[in-house]
Amino acid sequence: MRLLFQKPAPQILIRNLNTLSNLPFCNSNSFFKSSVSSLSLSGPDFSRRRRISSSCPMATVSTPKPPPATTTTTKIDDGVGIASKCWIKYRKESTLSLYSPFVVSLASGKLNVDAFRHYIAQDVYFLKAFAQAYELAEECADDDDAKIGINELRKNVVQELKMHNSFIQEWETAPAKESTLNPATLKYTEFLLATASGKVEGVKAPGKLATPFEKTKVAAYTLGAMTPCMRLYAFLGKELQALLDESESTHPYKKWIDNYYSDGFQASALQTEDLLDKLSVSLTGEELDIIEKLYHQAMKLELDFFLAQPLGQKTVVPLSKLHKETKDQLIIFSDFDLTCTVVDSSAILAQIAIITAQKSDQSQLETQIARMSSADLRSRWGFLSKQYTEEYEQCIESILVSDKADKFDYERLRNALEQLSDFEKRANLRVIESGVLKGLNLEDIRRAGERLILQDGCINFFKSITGNKNLDVKVHILSYCWCADLIRSAFSAGGLNALNVHANEFTYENSLSTGEIVKKVESPIDKLKAFSDILQNSSNNRRNLTVYIGDSVGDLLCLLEADVGIVLGSSTSLRRVGSHFGVTFVPLFPGVVEKQKGCVEGNSAVWTGLSGILYTVTSWAEISAFILGQ
Repeated sequence: MRLLFQKPAPQILIRNLNTLSNLPFCNSNSFFKSSVSSLSLSGPDFSRRRRISSSCPMATVSTPKPPPATTTTTKIDDGVGIASKCWIKYRKESTLSLYSPFVVSLASGKLNVDAFRHYIAQDVYFLKAFAQAYELAEECADDDDAKIGINELRKNVVQELKMHNSFIQEWETAPAKESTLNPATLKYTEFLLATASGKVEGVKAPGKLATPFEKTKVAAYTLGAMTPCMRLYAFLGKELQALLDESESTHPYKKWIDNYYSDGFQASALQTEDLLDKLSVSLTGEELDIIEKLYHQAMKLELDFFLAQPLGQKTVVPLSKLHKETKDQLIIFSDFDLTCTVVDSSAILAQIAIITAQKSDQSQLETQIARMSSADLRSRWGFLSKQYTEEYEQCIESILVSDKADKFDYERLRNALEQLSDFEKRANLRVIESGVLKGLNLEDIRRAGERLILQDGCINFFKSITGNKNLDVKVHILSYCWCADLIRSAFSAGGLNALNVHANEFTYENSLSTGEIVKKVESPIDKLKAFSDILQNSSNNRRNLTVYIGDSVGDLLCLLEADVGIVLGSSTSLRRVGSHFGVTFVPLFPGVVEKQKGCVEGNSAVWTGLSGILYTVTSWAEISAFILGQ
């Protein structure tokens, strides 16, 4: 379990509770709405896998994330301009570009010189087309200020070309006209120039434009196709500059990084976005949709441009590339609650219990399992919540009373988490003895699982990795969840039936829960045992490359045992406990760049467990970019 101190976002909670409105026991919307409206949106949090407020189960998210996944899309403020809206909406492509082998190698300073020469030659060709597209956009712009702004941006590209020419001389790079053009470069430049020429679906060519407004639309479309490049390079410049040691002057590509980090380039990126917003003000919804499509296409072409660069060297990304099908087996482990989900599964189970109890109050059938009234149930949840909150805090603080480790001390950490394990099991026993989980219908649980909202990108990651025929991969979900049926339903709703779920199970009589739990995974020690048993049983003369993805103290031991431990989110208790025993938390991208620095041919043990280092991410997009490169 994990205690979180943030209050839940009401809109996230209500959206998840509303998924229950179509379940069989909610046979009228009015009944369900009254049930939800009677719930308090405040109260003490219960745990990382069980949070129960004084009036109902609450789900708390450690770091609020855009509601994701299979049934929702990222909500963007209506007041945000089209440029920022598109950057946020298509951030996945920027993450993939950041984690591309070329960018990671360049950031590390270990990029093959010939690869950089090839890139510069390709980029010179691209920038010439970019400058030409600006020129065409200037011709179409009707506003004098817009014309001046676009002209300034075109001049900046000319300056950028001069910098590239200095690279050509410094690195003895072949001029663009003497280099073989990559198909990715050609495709991107053709897209830019076609857009700037008005060759957009449903849009007249410039020579046939009848009104200034029609010409302005083409200027807006052109900026829509060009802005992603400016914003992406400004983003990469900041990310890579942050990794440079201020005292370091030997990084071979520092001049390139400094250019895109510079105030001048950052200002140009903002100016491009401002122009796009300005030119788009008078456009219709349909025309704005065209800009979004052009923006997205440009982002994908940018990614393809980076991926097309020949490296001729070993890289640490994507991780799956290190996997050798005949020698290695990739094993992905993941926690479920708040790692895969937006809300804790116990919130859903407890909500089903409360609503079904209210229905039982109205019509108790002889075939139903005897259970407490809804009022008693609500009161019992409140008591368990208060008791758990107080005792969890005491348990964590007692763990932190010991002297702080000077260096990573796995054995002391494991011994300390024995205390938490004992506490978790006592808390589970109290829940079982209380009877609060008695009388839940199996079909209701499955339907609630099907409607459970998952983190953005989670389902796509698991579908991509299990569907990759070139990988020998196994996926295991290790969870404290009281009911594995809920987990299996959540994944099967997304078309995933091949995941191995290791969690506790309800027992049933006539498809109604008895209130008893078949205890399989209750604590950090149980998770570690399940993790170790899986590895032992998977031994088939292949090297296991293991990744564990989690978000809580309960995941800490497995995270450390795995070759790569990835922490999703920002759990305060996880960091406090981990840091106390010498665990180091490193953002994943800087960690990957550091690994690339030490990457040499023949070194297959780049990632190893029990290093005391865990890697932090903010999204499944990062995880997917790192492991799959897609």
